[in-house]
Amino acid sequence: MSGDDNRDRIFSRRLSEVKAFEFNETVAGVFQDMISRSVPGYSLLMRMIGLYADIFVTPASRVYDLGCSLGEASLLISDQARDTGCRIIAVDNSAAMIEKCRQHPPGATEIEWCRGDIRHTEIENASMVVLNLTLQFLQPEERPALLQRIFAGLNPGGVLVLSEKIVFDDPAENERMTQLYQGFKKTMGYSDLEISQKRNALENVLIPDSDQQHRRRLEAIGFNEVYQCFRGFNFVSYLAIKA
Repeated sequence: MSGDDNRDRIFSRRLSEVKAFEFNETVAGVFQDMISRSVPGYSLLMRMIGLYADIFVTPASRVYDLGCSLGEASLLISDQARDTGCRIIAVDNSAAMIEKCRQHPPGATEIEWCRGDIRHTEIENASMVVLNLTLQFLQPEERPALLQRIFAGLNPGGVLVLSEKIVFDDPAENERMTQLYQGFKKTMGYSDLEISQKRNALENVLIPDSDQQHRRRLEAIGFNEVYQCFRGFNFVSYLAIKA
């Protein structure tokens, strides 16, 4: 495929019916372009995941990339943690995404690409768990149980990297951040039609929490340190560390 073939144009034509968004083969084919043009500061966010791996991954432990999509975070961790002897388990429920992941050449550290449901993935001996723009696609009532299992499976000193789109408790701030985010997407080449149709496709599929909801839930589960280490408009990334 040429680079032009990998350009995200899924919502560029007016659709008679906007169906619910799903991570199918069409999305997998353009996902790298889609995510890099849709998340402010995405490339920096990914580089930071590599930094976290350098600091938190411990020898002979496991790293879990839950909702790994095309496996970019896993590949960065694989390179950064090459001397630790860790095992990386990358899980996604999209067959199209995992098929593309399995086409990657072997990394510096072994990666196990798994098609599966992250809600039922066993977490054990983990020094690092990544939920990169993943939790928001689970139903809200399912989120605490997954986070509790992650916490239970983390070793002392282990870290959860949680990146999410958020809503704001203050309606004025929420409206302003939405306005700025839509403006950002225009600067990345998306039209008003594309922005509108994708927003409709994601309605009731991507359900964001607020910053306070994230913090309170992580602290209630038992994470001793919770830091917001990245923010680009209404996208944030937290480090939640287990003592």
